[in-house]
Amino acid sequence: MLPPFNFDNSFARTFKGFFVPCKAARAPAPKLLQFNHALAEELGLDPAALDSEAGLAVFSGNATPVGAEPLAQAYAGHQFGGYAPQLGDGRALLLGEVIDTRQQRRDIQLKGSGPTPFSRGGDGKATLGPVLREYLIGESMHALGIPTTRALAAVTTGEHVYRERPLPGAVLTRIAASHIRVGTFQFFAARGGADKVRELADYAIARHYPGTAAAENPYLAFFEAVSEAQAALVAGWMNIGFIHGVMNTDNMTISGETIDYGPCAFMDTYNPETVFSSIDAQGRYAYGNQPVILSWNLTRLAETLVPLVDADKDRAIELLTDAIQRIHPLYEKHWLAGMRSKLGLSTEDLGDLDLAHDLLWVMKDGQADFTLFFRRLSQVLRGDDDAVRSLLEQPGAFDVWTRRWRKRLEREGTPAEACAQAMDRVNPIYIPRNPKVEEALAAAVDREDMKPFSKLLAVLNHPFDEAAGNEDYTEPAPATDIPYRTFCGT
Repeated sequence: MLPPFNFDNSFARTFKGFFVPCKAARAPAPKLLQFNHALAEELGLDPAALDSEAGLAVFSGNATPVGAEPLAQAYAGHQFGGYAPQLGDGRALLLGEVIDTRQQRRDIQLKGSGPTPFSRGGDGKATLGPVLREYLIGESMHALGIPTTRALAAVTTGEHVYRERPLPGAVLTRIAASHIRVGTFQFFAARGGADKVRELADYAIARHYPGTAAAENPYLAFFEAVSEAQAALVAGWMNIGFIHGVMNTDNMTISGETIDYGPCAFMDTYNPETVFSSIDAQGRYAYGNQPVILSWNLTRLAETLVPLVDADKDRAIELLTDAIQRIHPLYEKHWLAGMRSKLGLSTEDLGDLDLAHDLLWVMKDGQADFTLFFRRLSQVLRGDDDAVRSLLEQPGAFDVWTRRWRKRLEREGTPAEACAQAMDRVNPIYIPRNPKVEEALAAAVDREDMKPFSKLLAVLNHPFDEAAGNEDYTEPAPATDIPYRTFCGT
């Protein structure tokens, strides 16, 4: 008997014609590699019932639980600046929606489950490496406090999927607040006109931003709410040195969650020009460009909302343009709040923005490791300046900056140790270091050894709690002339 899910599928009920019912491809010999017990409990599901052969049948796509309505969602999107009028779920199926223990609606989706009508000639399947990468980094982001989709399960299918070489096939069970994207609005605007966009906006408002429904101009308020959520999200990425790598409009959720961990990675040496994506030859989605792309993507969303915001097109454009111009200040507000926390500051001062930017200049000039630098900064308050100075090629500029920082802290009056402890609660010691990620994925893919993955996941689940024996997980990538590259999981 299949485990109960108690699905309540509002998207399937509401948007006939903007998805395609579809079934997963059969997995010949599935095997459960990873199951997220804590997340299952959060979703109001029975972990014991799911961590079983019956659960494996669901997670592999071999069985459809009662109440599920598997479907491939339609959406469009700008990919690296070029508009693609039809993309859609080419290798994913939304099984349905559940109401979790916090009374929040959550999507349950299979990713890598086989071809759909949106596959555009592809096989619709996923290989084990990208599935485990998404599981690992998504769960790490959750532990770091960054809004993100989650991983409920990872299974192998028992078949080979052919890319550059035969690789083990796999399916990820992904959990999201929803899979509505900026590109979903673009698809509706291109095909359904204002009425369909209104229908989608009303649904997104009810699901994600119900407070905007009572606003004088609910669709403008909705745009402002999405802008706030995405500005906070990208600021969170920047505060932890995360590079998404493929900020296409179809990869930006209306809910403000991080989605699609393809060519993503965490930065080692601080450099705003850092790019990890193998297909981002021009650096469009470099670390330092992410705030700019935030505004660009939201402008594409605004374009779809023009007919809804005001019957007078010129007036609608004026209102939305004003809202767009507030996106960067919104981002900067969230980013600076995060930086203040990283620097141990609990109050606001007009000089804080310059203090933060000047520190980043010191880090760039000194070739400092982003994560270790901020983590060790608290040691300065404990009397150990060398903990940070040793990370810099020439620490003189840091010494000058430190004097300014100390004076700023003195004005707050917080005891040094209390300040240091607060910094350690927001500056992680453990992130998914690129060598450790590759080591874990290679062991799983090439040797069917999940131990390195399990150990790394356990460490990343507690990113702020330094533990003896985990020193290897703090080490930056060794210096090399060959840049680290990540790839899309298609």
